Amino acid sequence: MSRVNDVGGQQGFGAVDPDVDEAPVFHADWEARVFALQRVLLARGAYNLDEFRDAVERMPPQDYLTSSYYERWLAGIETLLAEKGLLDRE
Repeated sequence: MSRVNDVGGQQGFGAVDPDVDEAPVFHADWEARVFALQRVLLARGAYNLDEFRDAVERMPPQDYLTSSYYERWLAGIETLLAEKGLLDRE
């Protein structure tokens, strides 16, 4: 099944314009916190990397396409923690 993140071979997404000298690594403090949270949750066994990737890829297409990289990470974390009963969506 093809998901919104699977754009291999598709047209219309424009050229990839990598920022070779990207600095800082995080554009906002909250991104660094999401990165750290992800590392801790993986290390503690709350979920595994395959589950995380799947949760990110299950985002609704309109949300996936309008979210930044770390917004997608946060959505994936929230989804998994809610599904595993570790976080209340509210």
